[in-house]
Amino acid sequence: MTFDVVNYGLMTLYALMVLYPLYFISISSISDPNAVFAGEVWLWPKDITLEGYERIFSDTLIWVGYGNTILYAAVGTAISIMLTLTAAYPLSRPDFYGRNLIMLVFVFTMFFSGGLIPTYLLVKDLGMVDTIWAMVIPNAVGVWNIIIAKTFFETSIPGELREAAFIDGCSNTRFFFKIVLPLSKPIIAVMVLFHVVGHWNGFFDALIYLNDESKYPLQLILRNILVENQVSNSAAMMMDVESYAAKQRVAELIKYGMIIVSTFPLLILYPFLQRYFVKGVMIGSIKG
Repeated sequence: MTFDVVNYGLMTLYALMVLYPLYFISISSISDPNAVFAGEVWLWPKDITLEGYERIFSDTLIWVGYGNTILYAAVGTAISIMLTLTAAYPLSRPDFYGRNLIMLVFVFTMFFSGGLIPTYLLVKDLGMVDTIWAMVIPNAVGVWNIIIAKTFFETSIPGELREAAFIDGCSNTRFFFKIVLPLSKPIIAVMVLFHVVGHWNGFFDALIYLNDESKYPLQLILRNILVENQVSNSAAMMMDVESYAAKQRVAELIKYGMIIVSTFPLLILYPFLQRYFVKGVMIGSIKG
């Protein structure tokens, strides 16, 4: 009984530690920044204002960024899932010749990479600069994700099932698409969540490979909005105190509002994948 009480108490404390920062950002995004600076906002919003959200959504590029990010996330996730699962499944098969050598090559790339400049030159030579493919191809496959998916297949798809399917005349391709994939919903959900979050939060590749502003993802457009509304040191010296304070006030409102705008879609998506997420990660993480 005592253990249960302590356990529930600790779990409640951990939950509050995780949820409160998000709640604080939510109420700060609609509160007067002066009240936030004064420490008067910690439980409820004060002097509610939607000026930050009005400034963010008044920029028409924000909707372009949403559209581009959804496109990159959808196309990139589909490509990544296809490549990850088709790489992981053969490597999980004990009868796949040379799988240890291939895994060694894969793992080698986790520790040694070409670096930024060679990668940029390769993407440029392939003609992908300033195209959608520069956003979805270079980081389509992660070795760590292949290892998780490979472990899931090894522990969840018994060899006896494959042998029974082959006796009935099933080919390797049909077995993969008709039997393996329907039984792999947990790991597919985990991979979808990993890749969607990665594409949704990604802005560095766009910063490097994209020149056309109409192709920018949401995160890069939000970054530009924040930079445009911040006051540099040289500009601050040219402004009076009231103008500087007003500019800083708007910048703070936009900063909190941007966090909500950029994370809200993922907060909606996560509950639908949560039940598969826990199972997929646990099974995929057992056994190296």
